[in-house]
Amino acid sequence: MDADEIVLLIAVAAVVVVVIALLAVSARRRRLRRQFGGEYDRTIDVTGSRRDAERELKARTERHDQLHIVPLSPTRRTQFRGRWDDAQARFVDEPLAAMSDADQLVQEVMTERGYPTGRFDQRASDLSVEHAEVIENYRKAHDIALDNERGRASTEDLRMAMVHYRAVFGSLLRDESDDRSTVDTDRYESQRRA
Repeated sequence: MDADEIVLLIAVAAVVVVVIALLAVSARRRRLRRQFGGEYDRTIDVTGSRRDAERELKARTERHDQLHIVPLSPTRRTQFRGRWDDAQARFVDEPLAAMSDADQLVQEVMTERGYPTGRFDQRASDLSVEHAEVIENYRKAHDIALDNERGRASTEDLRMAMVHYRAVFGSLLRDESDDRSTVDTDRYESQRRA
């Protein structure tokens, strides 16, 4: 082999390595987008860079993998559902108390399933790994709760918080082996309209 052939071989090998690296990055990006949904874009906005966002989401996943997340027993799911129904029914007469109950129930289910329940930001990060489809609901409900503490939440805002909490609660209650365990949102909507 002469020098030109060696240079060409090295150049081709370098191009192959770059293409493989780009394909790996692209596959990781697609996997994170699929796993985190809208949380992927939100994290990019918060961190200011795609690389930092992907690093953050990977760290969340690694932290989540260290947690011992367990499904609820059928008995506990039924008990929690009953308490949720009570909180919903309470909303008509005591919207503030009902919203507080809803937030408390979400945290209790998180605790029982094995999620840490420290600061809100950490709870949201931990939930986003397996519950990305409802994490925006959790953030919105939390924002309304904060507005309420400042005296800036209307009854309609509180109703929306309940709807958001219901989505999170249902996702947390769901056991992959029993998709029927979600909170019955159609029933809630028909009760609300009645």
